[in-house]
Amino acid sequence: MTIVPHQENPRTEGHMVVCGDDGLAHRLAAELREVYRRRVVLVVPVTEPHERPTAPATPLPADPSHGGAGPPLREVDSSAPTREALRRAGAESADALALLYEDDETNLRAALAARRLNPGLRLVVRMYNRKLGDQLEELLDQAVLLNEPGVDRTVLDASTTVLSDADTAAPALVATAIADTRKVVQAGGLLLRAAERPAPGRGEVPDPGLCTLALLSSTTSDPAGAEGSDTSGARGPDLLPDDRVVLASQGRGTIVLEAVGRAGPALPPRRLTRRGAPLGELFSARLRWALAGIVAAVLALTVTTIALTDAGPVEAAYLTLLDLFSINDPALEEPTTRQVLQLLSGLVGLALLPLLVAAALEALGTFRAAGALRRPPRTLSGHIVLLGLGKIGSRVLARLREYDVPVVCVEHDPDARGIPLARDLGVPVILGDVTDDGVLEAARIHRADALLALTSSDTTNLEAVLAARTLHGGLRTVLRLYDDDFATAVYRTLRSAHPDAVTRSRSVSHLAAPAFAGAMMGRQILGAIPVERKVLLFAALLVAGHPHLEGRTVAESFRADSWRVLALDTTDASARRPDLASTPPDGERSELLWDLHPGYVLQPRDRVVIAATRRGLAELLATGPRPASEPAAG
Repeated sequence: MTIVPHQENPRTEGHMVVCGDDGLAHRLAAELREVYRRRVVLVVPVTEPHERPTAPATPLPADPSHGGAGPPLREVDSSAPTREALRRAGAESADALALLYEDDETNLRAALAARRLNPGLRLVVRMYNRKLGDQLEELLDQAVLLNEPGVDRTVLDASTTVLSDADTAAPALVATAIADTRKVVQAGGLLLRAAERPAPGRGEVPDPGLCTLALLSSTTSDPAGAEGSDTSGARGPDLLPDDRVVLASQGRGTIVLEAVGRAGPALPPRRLTRRGAPLGELFSARLRWALAGIVAAVLALTVTTIALTDAGPVEAAYLTLLDLFSINDPALEEPTTRQVLQLLSGLVGLALLPLLVAAALEALGTFRAAGALRRPPRTLSGHIVLLGLGKIGSRVLARLREYDVPVVCVEHDPDARGIPLARDLGVPVILGDVTDDGVLEAARIHRADALLALTSSDTTNLEAVLAARTLHGGLRTVLRLYDDDFATAVYRTLRSAHPDAVTRSRSVSHLAAPAFAGAMMGRQILGAIPVERKVLLFAALLVAGHPHLEGRTVAESFRADSWRVLALDTTDASARRPDLASTPPDGERSELLWDLHPGYVLQPRDRVVIAATRRGLAELLATGPRPASEPAAG
């Protein structure tokens, strides 16, 4: 990573400012430089020279046609994102500003200061409190209006995007656990992955998925060391090839787009809820049969009383119940038959009392269990063991249950953030330290498909994976690790130690950075997927004002190695969500049509999802309408 020393009054028009106090800030700066080719000013706390983070151990794919690793990076040292620090970073003339501090209040204060400095600045704010984040945009606009009453509202209409690293990393973690891939894009509530398919055999017809995104390199070794880049020539990867090229390709693997799904047993729905339980689940079967026997005995005594005495049905039932509860006078002067019936009723009453006590205790225990944590069923298999129910784990749990994936959670803190969510979803939870003997066994790890270790402790996650490996050698494991370098080292070590098992180490900052970078480029960017040493971008665009799209059919709008229309948003324009990449509210999904007819004519009101190369997207956006606060990507 090239660091440019701080200069006074530098020329910083069109640059982007990234402020943060952890690894996410450095990762985002690398993403903006290497994928989107943007100049970046990084505002970070003062550190010693030997403590400065270096470039990621697994760098993002670089585009050789743009000159290697991207534009130089300038750093501004500041312990806090003060107004003066933002001025030194050039926020007044920047295109976008990312505020990535772990403290929500710090980000909020900095956002207010930045919006006053530059009303047209695009803001991307990291904030875990979603309720506060939903109100942030209106708050920022009102603050500017109070400070500058005469400000032009068209200039003020800059986007403010509030993101949580937990929300943005969750889809990739879920995809890694379910489909063993990190190449995922979220569009309209649908999780998509770029799946690599091997070269088809002779006579085989490959499955194209939703569409074919790329043809992989035709060689597995490049003496020039440029395999997978533009300098590979005809043997390099072909991005967004047309159908004829795909059919004519021989011996080349493909990257296809497909929806993430999971075929397998779903977790049985929770039968007990806080609102109550059916009568049949309040009492055990043995207790119900005993009560039925008591009722049958009472009926038999009543019928016998009617048959052997002069009492009518009502009087016979009344006398039997009095004798049953031992509140009737002794039948000393009554006939022998009546005395025998009284004794029999008393004996049945003696059996009834413990049954009533047992029924009360069972009902109480059932209602208590309705609000308690479930235990995993003994026959459960094919599930995912989720370790840690903090802010990351709770988000991942919610996403896994959206896909009907059976989950068993392990958490040592009974007051963890995700415990109420697990209880409401009816997900089994094991309370205990994963490093203790028997905890993983209780989670049925030996019959699980995968382990997601997502606690905040790297050592705990690593220890859990090593322990799980001894119990289930072929288990797919995914670790959340804070540091990129450490994550890479752990991955290589575990891969060498267990070559037949799938092991993935993931840094949350590494997973969250693409979403934050896409938000800084504008809400039209949905994500980026690397294809060898190239990158494909996914964007949502309004057709209006783009001559390469408007009035053209889907087939005519396609340009190989540049862009391709993938889907059409059929949601009514008045009901569209502004950001297709965000997680939609519960029960809400955008109506995306993926199987578009090639002859469909794109209308100005249409919103489409496209895949594009960097240069293709830059060309497409450059020919379309662009607000003053929304520069073209590239």
